[in-house]
Amino acid sequence: MSLAVGEVPSEAHLPFSVDVVIIGGGIIGASAALYLAKRGVSVALCEKGHISGEQSSRNWGWVRQGQRDLREIPLMIQSMRIWDRMNEEVEGETGFCRTGIMFAAGNEKEVAHNEAWLNRARPYQIDARMVSGAELDRVMPGGARHWTAALYCGSDGRAEPLMATTAIASAAQRRGAVVLSHCAVRGVELSGGRVSGVVTERGRVGCTAAVVAAGAWSRRFLKDLGLSLPQLKVRGSVMRTSPVDGGPEPALWSGEFAFRRRPDGGYNVANGQANVVSIVPDGFLFFTKFLPTLVSEFKSLRLRIDGRFTQEWSESRPVPLDQISPYEKTRVLDPEPDKVYLREAFHRLVKAFPAFSSCRVVQEWAGLMDVTPDAIPVISSVENIPGLTIATGFSGHGFGIGPAAGHLVADLVAGTQPIVDPTEFRFSRFNGSACGRPITRL
Repeated sequence: MSLAVGEVPSEAHLPFSVDVVIIGGGIIGASAALYLAKRGVSVALCEKGHISGEQSSRNWGWVRQGQRDLREIPLMIQSMRIWDRMNEEVEGETGFCRTGIMFAAGNEKEVAHNEAWLNRARPYQIDARMVSGAELDRVMPGGARHWTAALYCGSDGRAEPLMATTAIASAAQRRGAVVLSHCAVRGVELSGGRVSGVVTERGRVGCTAAVVAAGAWSRRFLKDLGLSLPQLKVRGSVMRTSPVDGGPEPALWSGEFAFRRRPDGGYNVANGQANVVSIVPDGFLFFTKFLPTLVSEFKSLRLRIDGRFTQEWSESRPVPLDQISPYEKTRVLDPEPDKVYLREAFHRLVKAFPAFSSCRVVQEWAGLMDVTPDAIPVISSVENIPGLTIATGFSGHGFGIGPAAGHLVADLVAGTQPIVDPTEFRFSRFNGSACGRPITRL
């Protein structure tokens, strides 16, 4: 179901031209717009629906370093620094606070997994540690169930998905960015092989740079430029509860459930081992690239045959830029939540933490995560299409890293010293940077 995201006023008039057009109004696009606008770069942020309408408002709200892919940690460290000053920077409320996040281990195999990550992450000097026994009970009080041990990072935290992205976009707007909601970009124009403009449903906007930060839509959008991005959609479901007296302050993940506290005293709750992957045409196309992930994450993935196969098949064909695009036909991806998995998680949560027995489920929703084969994002220029930058594939953990990812995008677009080395996030690692082809505006 759609969530009540704060509204960012949209500009009434389409600009004739700007330096940069950002395609996608999630936390990555909004953050990139802010950091470009702060440098005096003219930028238009285009969103086919409303700002933060899809995964940026539908995630768990975690801001974490713990159990993150090591290739992302330098960028995540920078993001934590940005989150610390975010409210002041955007002159608004993002809900960020450092409350700690725990990854519980119910057996020796899971303990070994957490310890292995901790050993690999030591060079980054993150304040994560293993806790067990009385210390585990002190950090995560109130649980009737006792885990063998847990990985705990006390400096990790949370922010509010319903507030953060709109606050960032509003700050970008105050800095001079043009925010255009309900304004789908149908395609990118190339002149002499370089970005020269974009075509929106409201008309053309000239630009010398375009950023594709379109989340789950990025694969479809880049395909029209002749670029093959291996990306699939994974559905994750979340519920929120009424306030819980005496509930735990840190967030927790276990194989049975995950939760984090909300400002109203309620909790976001999810099933820690149930993400749904619809079988779609791209699944066959990219089967070999995703097979290792499918094997390693088999326990946490649920393959489904549903309406998404025919939906994505019908959306895949190119559409002339003077006709209604798939982005206008589906303004917001709003999948049905998987209520069975959510109720299983809630039942297990109540058994483990009796304090939750008095609360009720208030709302349930789902979102589609943009997932790459190696589960880390693409934040990269495209070598053979000057002026094009991609920022997508955050694989379900883009919210926390989003502010620094947007900063890195701004660095790449502006040609300044990047906030971190972007090599690990290059598009070419998928061997997908084959020749792009221009799309002629009709």
